[in-house]
Amino acid sequence: MDLGTIRFWLWGLVGALALTAGAGVFLLREPPKPASGFGTGSYDLVDQKGNAVDETIFVGHPSALFFGFTHCPEVCPTTMAEMAGWFEALGDEGENLRAYFVTVDPERDTPEILADYVGWVSDRITGLTGSPEEIAKIARSWAVFYERVPLEGDDYTMDHSASVFLIDDNGEFQGTIAYREDQTTALAKLRMLLAKS
Repeated sequence: MDLGTIRFWLWGLVGALALTAGAGVFLLREPPKPASGFGTGSYDLVDQKGNAVDETIFVGHPSALFFGFTHCPEVCPTTMAEMAGWFEALGDEGENLRAYFVTVDPERDTPEILADYVGWVSDRITGLTGSPEEIAKIARSWAVFYERVPLEGDDYTMDHSASVFLIDDNGEFQGTIAYREDQTTALAKLRMLLAKS
């Protein structure tokens, strides 16, 4: 491999890392290890209507699961808009698909705030929150990294993993859709999930 090719790949890597850091997503950090596989473990949460839910919420239908927060400047609104696009593109084919938005910022994301946030996207997206301890449990269950990052004054933001988890109707992990993944590829993954469920 010549020097020019090596420089090309190195600058490509630097650019990719810069874009990742700019989006506020630390994909290079080691996420917490799940106890015995993705999605295992128990946790008690609340949906945007104030209903108590637990890990069984993912059973009975295929699901897309995303972790984020309502004050997120880029990654979360982009992913939510993509979810809306997936539902629209799938049409009746995706009628059994459900999506879940789990906040990693339970201090600010009350059920009422989540209801407003997910409500503009689709009535098939459920917002989930809970105590910091229960949010930590579900994040650990799915090996999701998140961290509070101080800003000026008392303000803060959250860094977090950005993948969407795909879950079959038995509540079992089937794969991921990466942040800003090509829609054609994302839809192919969703159709495969739907075919298995």
